[in-house]
Amino acid sequence: MTQLKLGVGICGSFCSMSKLIKVLEELKSQNVDLYLFVTPEVQKVNNRFFRADDLLKRLQSYSGHAIIDSLAEAETFGPFHQLDAMLLMPCSATTLAKLCHGISDNAVLLATKATLRNQRPIIISFYTNDALGNSGVNIMRLLNTKGFYFVPFGQDDYVHKPNSMTCAESLVVPTLNQALEGKQIQPVIISYEAS
Repeated sequence: MTQLKLGVGICGSFCSMSKLIKVLEELKSQNVDLYLFVTPEVQKVNNRFFRADDLLKRLQSYSGHAIIDSLAEAETFGPFHQLDAMLLMPCSATTLAKLCHGISDNAVLLATKATLRNQRPIIISFYTNDALGNSGVNIMRLLNTKGFYFVPFGQDDYVHKPNSMTCAESLVVPTLNQALEGKQIQPVIISYEAS
């Protein structure tokens, strides 16, 4: 069996990076060949969760390839270095909006476009405080777009953040496996306690 070649697009939802790291550990333990793509925010922004350079070093430890942060490098994943699938995790509300409008202005978005070009699945694991607000229309649009598959999601704190929704990181790998077969894992909308 051929080793799975998976792109991971990492966006600036900084509070979710610890969940990403758990998933990267699981994928690495399954011998998945990981190619990591980062947005400029991940590459440069120090935040209350991580310093940018420390995060990049940590991320690099999960891949045998250099982290991809430029449009020129990401573009080659269309014609030359084709991926079997692309996981966007954490996928921010900004990235969801850009995907809906065909904007490919960073390495994550261009690698996603390249993977769609090759008719391979895009798996979205989003984290946003306005899923039931302004971002809701983008989530629903992508749910109805060929090639996109969603990790099941639910409200993570309906008392303090009633519009917020996040994906269940425990379901990333099962979602990936289903997406590789052209199927959306069900149910998509879950009780957060069920995650």
